[in-house]
Amino acid sequence: MTEVIFAFLSKIGFHHPIHPALTHIPMGMVMGAVTFRLASFIPRLKFLARTGYHCIVLGFLGIFPTVFAGYLDWQHTFGGQWEFLIILKMVLAVLLTALMATILYMDDTEAPKFNKVTLFYLLAVLLAIGLGFSGGQLQYG
Repeated sequence: MTEVIFAFLSKIGFHHPIHPALTHIPMGMVMGAVTFRLASFIPRLKFLARTGYHCIVLGFLGIFPTVFAGYLDWQHTFGGQWEFLIILKMVLAVLLTALMATILYMDDTEAPKFNKVTLFYLLAVLLAIGLGFSGGQLQYG
């Protein structure tokens, strides 16, 4: 299946990995979510907590096609070979997905507080940074 997809993309002139283009959705949404969450602690900007939550929703939804594209690229480019960075990315992706699901379940956008949920937002950024760094190392050395 992987080779069929890449053969089709090659026929239409697309010769690049698919995964990097899709990573901007969950990674960007995590960065935005944290920015809006922190800004919501300014009393007049409290309403931005809901915007941060919506970023988590969109980022969470974007994880699934991003992971699928990563799997396809891994099969196509690396032949499914297990490497430390691949395993690390898989672990970090699972942790980020679980953390975002937890935020979706626990967050109270009407009364944002600097509590455990806010720490989860901050942890999500660290996981996103780890994913981006390990992906860059994997792709560009």
